[in-house]
Amino acid sequence: MATGMRIGYARVSSSGQRLDVQLDRLSDCNRIFHEKVSGKSTKGRPELQSALDFVRDGDVFVVTKLDRLARSVVDLAGIVQKLEAKKVDLVVLDQGIDTTTMYGRLQFNILAAIGEFERELIKERSTEGRIKAIARGVKFGARPKLKKQEIQDLIRDFEAPGCSKTEIAEHYGISRSSVYRLYTESRPQSV
Repeated sequence: MATGMRIGYARVSSSGQRLDVQLDRLSDCNRIFHEKVSGKSTKGRPELQSALDFVRDGDVFVVTKLDRLARSVVDLAGIVQKLEAKKVDLVVLDQGIDTTTMYGRLQFNILAAIGEFERELIKERSTEGRIKAIARGVKFGARPKLKKQEIQDLIRDFEAPGCSKTEIAEHYGISRSSVYRLYTESRPQSV
């Protein structure tokens, strides 16, 4: 069992939400870091970063729910790596995760593996869906800025003597590099 401090972390997503319930549940912690910010990623969460910097070997990092700490497996893995590197245990009250015990470490690793498996399944399904959509003729990416007639006009302007490529770009509201790309991609190919 760890002999260091218990460091709590609480987070709500918006200023309209309250931290009271989480703070009550973390009342046995020696120090609590808390903030009101979105949890989409660990970036932009200064109190979380401060808490992770603050913890030391033998401390226990405590949160009420896993989603208060991380919203993705990638972010969670990064946080856990930081805690492991500092020899800090993790306790998640609502999920019953307690890495100070052998069973808690096992449970946490199983949950993390299931989360990673789920993420890979979603990625695989997305790839399959994209391939099927492409086969049906669906085009991905930004819609073209110019219509077919405008591209034909651009080619005509490009080939006209004395017509500046910068002026063409400004006229069609695109960059000079797009002018050259569209010309190269769309001009009639000589046989």
